[in-house]
Amino acid sequence: MSMLVVVTENVPPRLRGRLAVWLLEIRAGVYLGDVSKRIREMIWEQIEQLAEDGNVAMAWASNHESGFEFQTYGKNRREPVDHDGLRLVRFLPDVGN
Repeated sequence: MSMLVVVTENVPPRLRGRLAVWLLEIRAGVYLGDVSKRIREMIWEQIEQLAEDGNVAMAWASNHESGFEFQTYGKNRREPVDHDGLRLVRFLPDVGN
């Protein structure tokens, strides 16, 4: 079991309901829980199937150097990149303005 945080933006109510089955919604769109790897992977499958045009960031505790891992879904200015074995976040240019 490990701590899991899921942050959602503009996702359908159906996905929010599915996340609330396994995790506690501590703020609008922010979910927290202590789940197994199997449950975490099942939650990610639900995100990929139901998030539509929204975006999601999911982070969990791990034994990596940083102490956590994360993955993202959907369009966002923040893009995960690997740098010498560390996952970092790169900001893409704001093309909307």
